[in-house]
Order: sequence, then C-alpha cells, then structure tokens
Amino acid sequence: MNVLRSSNLHFLISQITLRDCVDLILVWAVVYRALLLTKKSGAVQILSGMGVLAIAYFISIWQQLVTFNWLLELFFSNLFLIVVILFQAEIRRALAQIGSNPFLLGSSSMEARHNIEEVAQGAMQLAQKGMGALIVIEREIVVDYFVESGTEIDSEISAEVLNAIFSPTSPLHDGALIIRNGRIFSAGNFLPLSKNPVLDKNMGTRHRAAFGLAEQTDALIVIVSEENRSVSLSHGEHFLNGLDQATLRKELYQELGVKIQPEWSAVT
Repeated sequence: MNVLRSSNLHFLISQITLRDCVDLILVWAVVYRALLLTKKSGAVQILSGMGVLAIAYFISIWQQLVTFNWLLELFFSNLFLIVVILFQAEIRRALAQIGSNPFLLGSSSMEARHNIEEVAQGAMQLAQKGMGALIVIEREIVVDYFVESGTEIDSEISAEVLNAIFSPTSPLHDGALIIRNGRIFSAGNFLPLSKNPVLDKNMGTRHRAAFGLAEQTDALIVIVSEENRSVSLSHGEHFLNGLDQATLRKELYQELGVKIQPEWSAVT
C-alpha cells in the first residue's frame, strides 16, 4: 500500500509543469494581496457582514424560509457587482500601489524627502502665524472609511500650498488635509473624534480628531495648534507634543521609512 501511495505521489509531482507553478504563484500573490488590503482597511467589517448573510442564507434553506431565501438569492446573484461597489476604494488603492508611493519608496526617493521637508516647513510656518491645521499622511490603511470627505484637490505638496489651504480666509481651512500617494488628495475633511475617556477634557477638538483617526488607522497626523502655536504628531498610541522643525522632520523620516541624507542628519 505504501509503495502504491509513493508511486502515485511521484506520478502527480511529475505532472506538475513550470507553467503550473507560475500559475499557482500568481494566484497566491493576488489572494494574499487582497487579504492584506482587506485586513488593513475598514473592509473587514463589510466582509463580516457578508459572512453573516451567507450563514443566514444556509439557515433559510435549512428552515425553508422561502421569502427570506428569495431575498438573499437576489443579493448573492449580484454579488460581483456589489463587491466592486463596496470595495472600490481597495481596488483603486491596489491598482495605485502597482505604481509607486513617493512617501514609501525608500532611501532613493528624492520626491519623498522633498515632501517631508515641505510638510515640516509648512507646519512650522502655520504655527508661527497662529493658524491651526490638521495634516493627515495616509499610509497602508485607507482613511476613506473613517473621515467625512471634503473637497478633492490633487496638488503637489509644498509649504506655500499648505499655508494657502489653512489660511483663515480659505473655505477649506476648517478641516483636515489628506496626503495620499505623495500628493495632497483632499482638504476640508472631518475626522472622527476620539471617545477615549482618558484624554484630557480640556483638549481641543483638533487634537481629539487626530487621536480619533490615529486609533483606527496607521496614518500620521500632524497637528498645529492655533492657541499655543505648537506642532504635534500623532500616530497609533503615540503622541509627540511641542515639536520643533528638526524633530518633526526626523520623526516623519523615521515613520515613513525614508533615509535622511547625511548633510540633513548632521544639521539635526
């Protein structure tokens, strides 16, 4: 019996070609990437809801709930279209990541270093002028699920543009600016306020909004306080307050995985 099993195994292995291996690797890569994007976004909750509906569908068959089963069949018969609509943000992001993300390219990205320098400089200029600001640098997790969308801009990052957007005369100053794929994606966005009871009750709305997004995503949020003219950085459970330009630059370089050029690190 063991000899027969061994011969069958050798026969199956001998039938596997290089094309089959490439085919399996491509399928694995696509499935793995899809699961990774799902895990890193609000899509997990959507998938959980669809799982509940799938269980309900089988229960409706088992218990012969005719009307309920008919309704669920209508839903699952259009599943492909529903998935495309529900996960359009993830699909767009996956396609975008086939290209490059200037903030996450690594040590050779001059554009990434330029963007970090402009964000740090712009934040300090805003603080000196006493103008408040919220600058969200999106990383792996799509923030679309967690913010109330503002106005799309699609602009290059520069200190001048940041100053113009957060000027009190700008219609977009009262909200957060989102940086995505190395560009200013939108402005005037409203972030979820943190419900953490441990936070200081005297803390302003801008800081609570930054904490609220940091608790749910991996974004970096630069906060400029107009009251005390200070600059802070929030991400995850970390909060750094009272940053100067050199420290803010250093933190952004570190968190975004971009190497500081020797002449810049010597200055800091």
